[in-house]
This record gives sequence, C-alpha cells and structure tokens, in this order.
Amino acid sequence: MSNANMPVIAALTKAVLGDTDGQKALDALQITPALLAERGPTVSRAAFAMAMNVSLFDNLLRRVPSGAAYVADTLAQGGRVNFDHGALRTIRLPEGPNGALPGGEDAFTRIFVPLGYRMATVYPLDRLKMTGRAYTHIDHPDAIPQFFLSELHVDRFDAEFAAAAARVFGTARDPLDAQALAVLDDYAVGKPVSFADAVAALPTILSAFDRQHDAPDFADYQLLLSRSNEAAWIATEGNAFNHATDRVADVAALADRLRAEDHPIKDRLEISATGRVRQTALRADSVERCFADGQVRGVPGSFFEFISRDIDPATGQLDLAFDTGNATGIFAMTRAGA
Repeated sequence: MSNANMPVIAALTKAVLGDTDGQKALDALQITPALLAERGPTVSRAAFAMAMNVSLFDNLLRRVPSGAAYVADTLAQGGRVNFDHGALRTIRLPEGPNGALPGGEDAFTRIFVPLGYRMATVYPLDRLKMTGRAYTHIDHPDAIPQFFLSELHVDRFDAEFAAAAARVFGTARDPLDAQALAVLDDYAVGKPVSFADAVAALPTILSAFDRQHDAPDFADYQLLLSRSNEAAWIATEGNAFNHATDRVADVAALADRLRAEDHPIKDRLEISATGRVRQTALRADSVERCFADGQVRGVPGSFFEFISRDIDPATGQLDLAFDTGNATGIFAMTRAGA
C-alpha cells in the first residue's frame, strides 16, 4: 500500500519507526477511527500529534521492560492500550535557559501549542517544589493523549543545589533545527504541512524527548539526589517520556490482578479529591547510565501507569482532570528503592 492510500497517522508512524515496528506500535493502541480516516498529501496537526504520541509510546516500551510485558500480555488477551496521557519532567534554572535549551516547560510548549494542545489546568506540586500542567488537544481531547508536563523550580532550593543544577543542566543543547521549527511555525498559523515536511520534522521533534545535557558529574548527581529525587532523575534521563498511561475500566481490579501475578505494582491506589480519577503504576525499571567519570551506574528509569476516569456529572463528559495528590504519589515511582 502506498503512502497516498494509507491513513496519514499510519504512514507517518511507519516512515519514522519502519514498517514492522510502526505497525506493531499502531496495533498496540486504540486509535479513534476519526483520526485514522485522514488521508491525503498533507498532515493535520492532530495526525502529527497522534503519530508523535505513537512513536513516544513505542520508545517508552523499549526502555521499560515491565511496561512492555504488560502491553504484550494485554495484546495476547485480545486487548489494546487506551493511551490516556504521557508525562514529562523539566527543570527551570533561575538565571534563564538551560544552556541553549529553553528553560522548564518552555522547551515543550513551543511543540505542544502549534500541534493543537492547550494548557488545561495548573497543578501545584509544592512538596516536590514543582508545578504540573496538563495539556489537552483541542481537536480530539478524549482521543489524543494528554501530556502532564512538570517543571522543577531550582530557585526554591538552596544555593549549593542551584550551583550543581547549573553545572548539570547548563550544558543542554537545543535539539530543534530550523526545519522542525518551520513546520511548527506552519502549524501555529494554520498553514498546510506536506507529508514530506512532516516526515522530515518528526524525528527531530521526537529527539526533544531525551536528555539534552552532558552526562552529569556523579558528585553533582548525589547532591541533587540529596535534595530532590526528581532533579536527580532529570539529571540522568533528561526530558525522556517519564511514563505512559493505559486508561482502563477498573484500575483497582487491574492492580489486584497484577499484584497477584507478581508485577512490580505500586502498593497503594491514588484517588483524586473528586473520587473520579484513580491511578496506580508499575515501579520504575532500573537503567544503566554513564556518568562524567566514565563509570556506569544503575539509576531509576521510566515506568508504566494505569488510570480509570469516571464521567463528570457537571458536564456529562469523561473527567480528563488530574489531581495534585495523585501526581505527587505517582512521582514516587522513580525514587531509588521505591
């Protein structure tokens, strides 16, 4: 089948991941027919956003064996993952950008907003000295995964921590080149983007979801870790997809089943203040990272999450909100020994 006859999302995903891996990633996810119906020589912002999310989901499974095992089991039972949201962590230095990279959430709002995302709600994460923000897609809020974008505020820590953070994150490069920025500019003003331009830009935009700074010095890593598990995680993992989330009908029943099957599931369910949003997660898989001294050490990597959402009686729509308490509890999955 030629690209012209293939759904745009499928064609774009396969162009980036390859035919075999691209089809495998597409087969793992529930994708609404309205999105898959798009065909033609141009790529809408919604199709680009969905192909980006499919590729990010595939990348996370490659780094998170426990999540890949869950997905494989789900597929073996005839199911698919309903990709609810992905999460990112960023860090904001008080004196400005992180090297060449825009500081904090600015590194990603320049991607999300042109692709049709809007900031839905702010979630103060004061215990973590962070702020979380939910970004929901304007065109298909229920069908295109949301992003939970968190930002760690270095200015809320002491001077010693700030100095270490500047040494670690001040070396960051900007992964977005002129071609990718031009495509985002076109989406921002509603100009049509050709399939060829979308294919050229997508790998570069995907590279933004990675570590952009140099390998950290181990002493700086330990200092960050002594104050903030989240800062230490960003030091080794950067802006990699922190977790991806399957939206399931009954997260409590799923957690019980996974626990009985000896999956590394969180001990306690997180329940929002409204009671409508319930979450749990697998503990982060350990990964090996090389530090500036050349030594390879095991550190917490990314993880896989589960969520159940009820209808909000005030709107009659699925409650797509998050919850500060839930988020704080879920963040603990990447703490060493969690």
